[in-house]
Amino acid sequence: MQNMDLYPKLILDALATVRYPGTGKNIVEMQMVDDDMRIAGLSVSFTLIFDKPTDPFMRSVVKAAEAAIHAYACKDAEVEIKTRALQAPRPDLPDLLPGVSNIIAVSSGKGGVGKSTVAVNLAVALARMGMRVGLLDCDIFGPSTPKMFQEEDARPYSENVNGRDLIVPVEKYGVKLLSIGFFVNPEQGIMWRGGMACNALKQLIGDANWGDLDYFILDTPPGTSDIHLTLVQTIPITGAVIVSTPQQVALADARKGIDMYQNEKVNVPILGLVENMAWFTPAQHPDERYYLFGQEGVKALAEEMQIPLLAQIPVVQDICESGDNGVPAATDPASITGQAFMQLAARVVTETDKRKAQLPPTKIVGLKVGD
Repeated sequence: MQNMDLYPKLILDALATVRYPGTGKNIVEMQMVDDDMRIAGLSVSFTLIFDKPTDPFMRSVVKAAEAAIHAYACKDAEVEIKTRALQAPRPDLPDLLPGVSNIIAVSSGKGGVGKSTVAVNLAVALARMGMRVGLLDCDIFGPSTPKMFQEEDARPYSENVNGRDLIVPVEKYGVKLLSIGFFVNPEQGIMWRGGMACNALKQLIGDANWGDLDYFILDTPPGTSDIHLTLVQTIPITGAVIVSTPQQVALADARKGIDMYQNEKVNVPILGLVENMAWFTPAQHPDERYYLFGQEGVKALAEEMQIPLLAQIPVVQDICESGDNGVPAATDPASITGQAFMQLAARVVTETDKRKAQLPPTKIVGLKVGD
């Protein structure tokens, strides 16, 4: 094409050849070209509008737009393309969760010890104490919160807050809830690579309207993984609660969980241990105890490692039924397990206050995977 003076329609016709990936529409009909176009001889400048500052196609679309002007308008044109996002960027730390006072990670060294049951009931018990509570299901591959709150059909919506589209958490029993389970088919397994899972977790943390919370409970996956690393790199965890059953194999894994948080690079204080399934008590005979998984193994571990034992939670039929029915045991403080979870919540508050009085705030971890 011969050199010629540029004019707006020539530029727009060239940009109409650029399609936004995945939509089949060009960037002009999508109204992505702002009305700030400036032309001076062979120089042209304008702004492209994207929905989010993190749009994955931003760079490729800008390059395609510049190439289109050179190909269809003027090969010698001097092109300056700026970008603007409709949505405000996610706040940087430490302003990511400005209204959250305490972030508590509920963890376990292995699966099957009832960690999610403890996390859910701790959140409900704190809410019953008058606390403002949020609960994030951090298990991207095996989310359980929707079922435990009988909210499997919930589909959170978004609302615009100060220029950002934020997910509105589901609220039940006074607890604000979010889980990847609200956004996927519950009958299908989630087959994501680690990076995708970590990015989804960051969105549930940073792109949600959690508001003001006294306690933000993180129900973490069992074991140690990229998810845990993402959490300590994203938010300053006030303290961790480690859940285990009394048998030796679970205690060995509990030690690994404790070590993960106490690692000098992570340095998250351990608020205490919870002995779940401490004993079996028949509902009809509340004074009887049967030690099905060993006796007071977690208590002994707590004494050995000089970590508080926050609670011993018995196995009672109603705790199993409550989990399946979506009515957490802590909603009934008169029940045996309800009382145990209310006592746990009170101890968590005490230990959190003590931790904040005696230790400096937790810092975001800077290490990378493999460090």
